[in-house]
Amino acid sequence: MKFVAFAALMGSAAAFAPAQQSTGTNTALAASPFAEELGVQAPLGFWDPLGMLKDADQNKFDTLRTMELKHGRVSMLAVVGYLTTASGYRFPGYPEGVPAGFGAWHALGETQDGRSILVQMALFFVLAEIVNRDAEWADTEAEFIGDYRNGALDFGWDRFSDAKKLRTRAVELNNGRAAMMGIWGLVTHEMMGVSILPGGVLPGN
Repeated sequence: MKFVAFAALMGSAAAFAPAQQSTGTNTALAASPFAEELGVQAPLGFWDPLGMLKDADQNKFDTLRTMELKHGRVSMLAVVGYLTTASGYRFPGYPEGVPAGFGAWHALGETQDGRSILVQMALFFVLAEIVNRDAEWADTEAEFIGDYRNGALDFGWDRFSDAKKLRTRAVELNNGRAAMMGIWGLVTHEMMGVSILPGGVLPGN
């Protein structure tokens, strides 16, 4: 079990390293029109084991990339939230006796305060879903797949060089991939009753 955890940790750590475009892509896979897209990098290169991009057009690729980015962004928030609550931190006014991890859902549903929090969470999810998309009414055009600034947010992005923009997008993509594996690993170990957190902390209990 320790070896598996170590191997998973090393694999996740590699995803947080600065991105480099792959130069050793398999010849057969390199024939894909998407072999040079962002995210194709060492050590796997263009990796499509399920053949989801076989005979795909640009529209299908863009759809899959949108899904990948969205899941990655949600997973990054999930990992941060999971580890934050596992550390014992709670927002002021948070109901007493609510555990971290998946056990929180059941505990929140048992009290009026907890149910109020669940309603607030649902409203936040709806708002986030509405905001994080291209605004058809705005007179703006997305710079790339997943660009939901809609002319309202910038944070200095337009001052970045093209190289820095590409690297920043690759870092986000990699961090999202690592987070998807990370939250899955955390939840799986919680359900197994096996702690992989410092101090033997086991959320949900």
